[in-house]
Amino acid sequence: MRVPLSWLREYVDLPVTETGRDVQAKLVAVGLEVETVEQIGAGLKGPLVVGQVLTIEELEGFKKPIRFCTVDVGTANGTGEPQEIVCGARNFAVGDKVVVVLPGAVLPGDFAIAARETYGHTSHGMICSTDELGMGDDGTHGIIVLPPEHEVGTDAIELLQLVDEVLDIAVTPDRGYCLSMRGVARETAIAYGLPLRDPALLDVPAPNAYGYPVKVADPIGCDRFTARTVVGLQPEARSPIWMQRRLQKAGMRPISLAVDVTNYVMLELGQPLHAYDRTRIDGPIGVRRAEQGEKLTTLDGTVRVLDAADLVITDNRGPIGLAGVMGGANTEIADAAEGAHTTEVVIEAAHFDAISIARTARRHKLASEASKRFERGVDPQAAAAAAQRTVDLLVLLAGGTAEAGVTEVTAPSGPRTITMAADHPDKVAGVAYGRETVVRRLQEVGCDVYGQDELLVTAPSWRPDLGEPNDLAEEVIRLEGYENLPSTLPTPPSGRGLTDRQRLHRRIGRALAGAGYVEALNYPFTGEAVLDQLGLEADDARRRTVKLVNPLSDEEPSLRTTLLPGLLGALRRNDGRGSHDLALFETGLVFRPTGQETKPVRLPVDRRPSDEEIAALDAALPRQPRRAAVVLAGAREQAGWWGKGRPADWADSVEAARTIAREAGVDLTVRADRHAPWHPGRCAALYVTVDGEETLFGHAGELHPRVIKELHLPERTCAMEVELDVLERAVDGALQAPRISAFPVATQDVALVVGQDVPAADVERALRDGAGELLESLRLFDVFTGEQIGEGRKSLAYALRFRAADRTLTVDEASAARDTAVALAAERTGAVLRGA
Repeated sequence: MRVPLSWLREYVDLPVTETGRDVQAKLVAVGLEVETVEQIGAGLKGPLVVGQVLTIEELEGFKKPIRFCTVDVGTANGTGEPQEIVCGARNFAVGDKVVVVLPGAVLPGDFAIAARETYGHTSHGMICSTDELGMGDDGTHGIIVLPPEHEVGTDAIELLQLVDEVLDIAVTPDRGYCLSMRGVARETAIAYGLPLRDPALLDVPAPNAYGYPVKVADPIGCDRFTARTVVGLQPEARSPIWMQRRLQKAGMRPISLAVDVTNYVMLELGQPLHAYDRTRIDGPIGVRRAEQGEKLTTLDGTVRVLDAADLVITDNRGPIGLAGVMGGANTEIADAAEGAHTTEVVIEAAHFDAISIARTARRHKLASEASKRFERGVDPQAAAAAAQRTVDLLVLLAGGTAEAGVTEVTAPSGPRTITMAADHPDKVAGVAYGRETVVRRLQEVGCDVYGQDELLVTAPSWRPDLGEPNDLAEEVIRLEGYENLPSTLPTPPSGRGLTDRQRLHRRIGRALAGAGYVEALNYPFTGEAVLDQLGLEADDARRRTVKLVNPLSDEEPSLRTTLLPGLLGALRRNDGRGSHDLALFETGLVFRPTGQETKPVRLPVDRRPSDEEIAALDAALPRQPRRAAVVLAGAREQAGWWGKGRPADWADSVEAARTIAREAGVDLTVRADRHAPWHPGRCAALYVTVDGEETLFGHAGELHPRVIKELHLPERTCAMEVELDVLERAVDGALQAPRISAFPVATQDVALVVGQDVPAADVERALRDGAGELLESLRLFDVFTGEQIGEGRKSLAYALRFRAADRTLTVDEASAARDTAVALAAERTGAVLRGA
């Protein structure tokens, strides 16, 4: 909601010295989100005056039409002589009143005006358009042509209200009343402790039997419908400048007088209105639900197929408007610019059900100023006042006559009353406000309050969000000032801290960050398209997803089953923006339905759910394991004076998994595998030991070239994904600190020849088991194939480090441990010592 400060002052007598920034601070203090304060006309400097066009000479020989004009600006130029101006616009004629900026002036954007030679003449100033003055769109995209009653030489800065401040307020869904000047003025008056001049306090005639006939078939969807008729409108009447400027500052475009008046009253009172050309209505106005498949052409020219849940305005021919959203084209106010005229209008001021309007607007993807207000809550008691205000303005500005008939169809309703203990806000806030303060604050927002220790509060009609004691407590607290609430830190009981699970997750994140990875946080949503791009088979478990009822995006309607799509998307975006050397990681939940989930139960809100109800809800949830994943592309080590650097490859993704396993004190086993979306020849399956059995922990390696192409990723992109829940089950007791020995290490190297199809992990496990307790570490440092080894064979070279905790090992002891390790490897894998 854009709120011009000059307009706001009509309802609240703000101090003259108060600026937009001052008002912003006050409104923020009472809970409104004032995002910006726009300085309209900042830097504008006159002379800027009303002029009258005396002559126009068409200049020939140029690529575009050019006119040489003389304009009477009175004595504003100091001489009283006509001002000579060159202008390219063509929407004005001799005798028109226009806005002229003279040499020495400065327009918005620090655009200084001076006499200059152009098109063979000297132009002494400019004839201005709305864009050049920063006024916003008036629909003409041309020179401002003023009504003839304005005197030549009048200061146009004041006339056009070019200098002002506009507060841009982000209205939250619970404060729909602030989508009006009336609502914002009420909050301003409360914030400053000043009286409010309520624009809705009008003398409204009582309904009678002479008004335009209205039939409401759905009183739940429309509980109030007011209709008034104005006839004898002057076709040539235009919206006055003050009204046009207020609409423009509020972000709306002036259209025609009748439409501008309804928009103006909507902004003023918050009640959406619609004006029908009475000559184009056939019979009584009706309100009903649409018939399935009915069609309506709305004001934007779109033919819309209606749903049976849509609320529509009708006449004898059928729908003439989408209630609370947009009117129909067949009863539209005629456009005087096109030679048509409307002289009789029927004004609709109705109150519609918020949920129905919200659903209709979303169903037809048709958000409007009216629907935005109805779905947030409109004051039902303001309909009659808004209709009267519209009638008064049309009579005043268009010379119309208000017919005596007043139609008002209402459904029975009662006031909303809330019972609240007088000290309830004190208990919520932890502050002793006292009864007098509570009553005063509630009365300021419009509530009627009765009672002593137990208050009976009647909520005002414009506050549909007030429905229970906590809502009232919030009003008291926000008006007393959130900044005045005491800050008290809770005292945690002893022995409470992070769980082992939480500490492990934090260590893993720190370890990956220390290894050069940057954490990326992604939305937990996915779609079928990215699963196709990853090359997942039709029966892949990752394709069984949990679909959301109301997804943020139709392209990603499901919860993720893997972390890779989000991470790869982040990598692609960063690579596209020039960051080519990337290493990203993420830890988070994935959602893997098992097919055993039950139908969820609806938990009660008036009491604590029972243990059985909570258990039933848990049974309806999918399995949600926590995972960690990394993606890499570009250089893993940068080139420089220290060396050539190297690109990231599949081994780096495997090493990331080893880093995670080390944080848990778990040994990782790596085996070759084929698993989408990884390259079939560069994919590793990662295993850890859980309860004595090898359990799949995750996968790592280089992505398949087809996947890289489909996702537009850098060449040779690598990835790793592991399940941390499996890692936790593999942890055997508390993490042991590394043991440091004062005795020297004994290193023995062995080169074993095995079959090409024997995994190095199997050879390594046999060596570890055979070496016994003296083995401190084991590292594969070379893999060799060639004629010397033989076809179908490979040589694996290992460095074995032996050390004892209590003595220096002898050569014989180290050699014996090595020989035992080699013997077991030979027994299990058929390995032989190279050269033996």
